[in-house]
Amino acid sequence: MTELNKILSAVTDRVIHRSRSSRAAYLDLMDRQREAGTNRHNLSCGNLAHGFAAAGVDKPLIREGNAMNIGIVTSYNDMLSAHQPYGRYPEMIKIAAREAGASAQVAGGVPAMCDGVTQGQAGMDLSLFSRDTIALSTAVGLSHAMFEGVALLGICDKIVPGLLMGALRFGHLPAILIPGGPMASGLANKEKQRIRQLFAEGKVGTTELLEAESASYHDAGTCTFYGTANSNQMMMEVMGLHMPGAAFVNPGTRLRGELTRAAVHRLAAIGWNGDDYRPLGQCVDEKAIVNAIVGLLATGGSTNHAIHLPAIARAAGIVIDWEDFDALSAAVPLIARIYPNGSGDVNDFHQAGGIGFIIYQLLESGLLHRDIMTVARGDLTDYGQEPVLIGESLMWQPITVSRNEEMVRPVSAPFAPDGGMRLLRGNLGRCVIKTSAVVEERWIVEAPCAVFETQDDVLAAFKSGDLERDVIVVVRFQGPQANGMPELHKLTPALGVLQDRGFRVALVTDGRMSGASGKVPAAIHVTPEAANNGALAQLRDGDIVRVDAVSGTLSTKADLSSRIAAPTPPPAVGTGRELFSFMRHGSDGAEAGASAMLMAAGL
Repeated sequence: MTELNKILSAVTDRVIHRSRSSRAAYLDLMDRQREAGTNRHNLSCGNLAHGFAAAGVDKPLIREGNAMNIGIVTSYNDMLSAHQPYGRYPEMIKIAAREAGASAQVAGGVPAMCDGVTQGQAGMDLSLFSRDTIALSTAVGLSHAMFEGVALLGICDKIVPGLLMGALRFGHLPAILIPGGPMASGLANKEKQRIRQLFAEGKVGTTELLEAESASYHDAGTCTFYGTANSNQMMMEVMGLHMPGAAFVNPGTRLRGELTRAAVHRLAAIGWNGDDYRPLGQCVDEKAIVNAIVGLLATGGSTNHAIHLPAIARAAGIVIDWEDFDALSAAVPLIARIYPNGSGDVNDFHQAGGIGFIIYQLLESGLLHRDIMTVARGDLTDYGQEPVLIGESLMWQPITVSRNEEMVRPVSAPFAPDGGMRLLRGNLGRCVIKTSAVVEERWIVEAPCAVFETQDDVLAAFKSGDLERDVIVVVRFQGPQANGMPELHKLTPALGVLQDRGFRVALVTDGRMSGASGKVPAAIHVTPEAANNGALAQLRDGDIVRVDAVSGTLSTKADLSSRIAAPTPPPAVGTGRELFSFMRHGSDGAEAGASAMLMAAGL
């Protein structure tokens, strides 16, 4: 057995020590929930009759109460390409459950908004807080106490974290996340990026831009770049919460259908009445959370998970922070290059060996915890393989060699020696920066800053030529308490144009960028945020700001001590944003997970 990496071991020990009391309280609550009421056997006859009244052929089995009833929590809608395939899943799951002697019911639906649709629009202000809404909706669905297992149907940005955060409060139940898979590859991502920059420069119009975007996002399934959605799927694998290798199999294929069927059969086998009880609350432990960070770093995953993982962990009584990310980043090499960090997409990644190869390599190098409780039959070793159909049978086979070293490499020959997500600290606050998609000569940028309070003001300055210089673009009042912490991905083409023209450019913001962030150095999630007495509120145009990913600093040479902070802009209204004001007012900081729900719950 490979010896565990010393830094991985030290970080894990630190997380366990830091979480000792909160984790113990969580596990005690889960034990009490199993024994004291969150199950069918404690329902009255009237409660139970309501619960199975419309269950059709499954009514006798649910009424009898001796077999697992699976609660399906679905994020289906037919506007969001990644979740459109879920329309048929409930019936597929019910059939598979009957094969395993169980039953299944849709416990509830959760919202599933698409950041790709809302990027740069008013609706993006609801995006991060949709995660808490999803968690709450999951809890409402499971609160009926009709279920002994949970099938979670979700893929994209806030949806998987929200589903997990809600389901973890029912952590005495076994749960499996069932993905739908990525769409087939369309227009190459580099070409899409080129057209976007030409549009930002006014060299092509909306007709050409829409044609390119439509050729990129063209069918059912997850978007194929390696953003937050596909980083979610990677994390579910390294945490052992999928069927092994389920993440990146395309929708509508026979292999995808067999993996879904196998997930339901497996869920029926890991309930508390059997001899292989694997409750979600025990699967998601400190080691699994550390594994998720490692997987994120090794594959160059989304910066959004610097917010989502702390929130998921807190829902299970576990406390992590950006120091943990930073320490692990120094130990974990980058062994995948997927767009925006490389040219190939997740389909190319999957064909090259994909997540099975990544997990095998990390396990063999002592960079993942093998001994976690997964939803599969064994430990994480099962996930270092790939699923295949041999005749009529679903099987798993080893994947020990890369099929394309432009996409995935062994730990012994990485693309970079570290994971490329770093913590910056200084007199402007704490933040994260993703260096894995940024060329090394741009890891340090020092320049006069230009301060803005909206994305549109940045784009107006770009179009007028005011940013034709070395510049640190500061976009403040974009944190969770100010406006819900929208992504600022709309800025990427314009900033990329400035950089391509030879200027030294960086972004500093208390908002988010995107799972697709890259190319331009971006110091993001700055905390404390400007609306919460953060130093960004004291910056003025022309102050010298330094973003230094080598030394790990974010600082200004300006003396901020005697300055009066700029006032927080009034909250925007319309598009339902006013309805989420209680979440803005109650949210905690980005490093803690930016959650009003967890803050209010005292978690």
